[in-house]
Amino acid sequence: MQTKPETLDVVTYGEAMTMFVAAETGDLAKVGQFTKRVAGADLNVAIGLSRLGFKVGWMSRVGRDSFGRYVLDVLAAEGIDANCVTVDERYPTGFQLKSKNDDGSDPAVEYFRKGSAASHLSVADYVAGYVRGARHLHLTGVAPAISASSRELAFHMAREMRAAGKTISFDPNLRPTLWPSREAMAESLNALAALADWVLPGVTEGLTLTGHAKPEDIARFYLDQGAKGVIVKLGAHGAYFRTADGDAGIVPAVPVAKVVDTVGAGDGFAVGVVSALLEGRDVRHALARGNRIGALAIQVIGDSEGLPTRAELDKLEEPETSIEKTARAAFNLT
Repeated sequence: MQTKPETLDVVTYGEAMTMFVAAETGDLAKVGQFTKRVAGADLNVAIGLSRLGFKVGWMSRVGRDSFGRYVLDVLAAEGIDANCVTVDERYPTGFQLKSKNDDGSDPAVEYFRKGSAASHLSVADYVAGYVRGARHLHLTGVAPAISASSRELAFHMAREMRAAGKTISFDPNLRPTLWPSREAMAESLNALAALADWVLPGVTEGLTLTGHAKPEDIARFYLDQGAKGVIVKLGAHGAYFRTADGDAGIVPAVPVAKVVDTVGAGDGFAVGVVSALLEGRDVRHALARGNRIGALAIQVIGDSEGLPTRAELDKLEEPETSIEKTARAAFNLT
């Protein structure tokens, strides 16, 4: 059964690649065995939101090849609507290799995506009823980086959703090697951020894009462009937020005993924030959920494997019992 476009809660778009994760640590050139998974920042968010019960549509292009079939199989298994995924007869599905690290450091990733089917995304792929029928649009800075035509599509989708009165979230998710220069990257992504309601940069990303090092200055930069709220990810220190109405603060991170795989942490954070905001939760709850899901993501290998189901999240967010409340009051804990 196909999902009707008007029933979608969230729509997003981008490139999915087949990812081969090393089964052993060390130089990728010496690794003999890999595990096959999917990768893609926007797809990770789509998977996470779908697992939480949201109806999600994902737009893209995949090749008519085994990698493309694999991506489509994953979409079906995750319950993501694929009505606007085109099987391209000319260009292949991209793939990547990812190292396995056991020290909590960022893994090495090698991309094989040049000329991929997704890099040929353009405004011609836009389906007005499909996109505008959704409640919310989530964008990342990855898809606009893969080609000029894909970048044009990102701006078109954002303007269309803004005109329709829908909400937009934007995670810069920088990929400097895909841009001709850092200046071009900052100019394009800041212009795209200006069309969003919520902007979610990391503090290092914020420095690259705005020239500001302090979270509050990064937030003011995007608020001055028209954002309703800005959430700056602070890594192990949690996340800072500031809204257009002046509310601001820091929500602490969730401690993690052992970091297994850092890739996908930001996508998990976005899943938490966007899901909570779409449920009408306040921004502090949204950041707390984002920190919680981001912490889950970095404790397993894979970009989306640690993203929880609704039942798993509900257990983590169960309200305190009366005994817990009494204990906290006795020790004057807030």
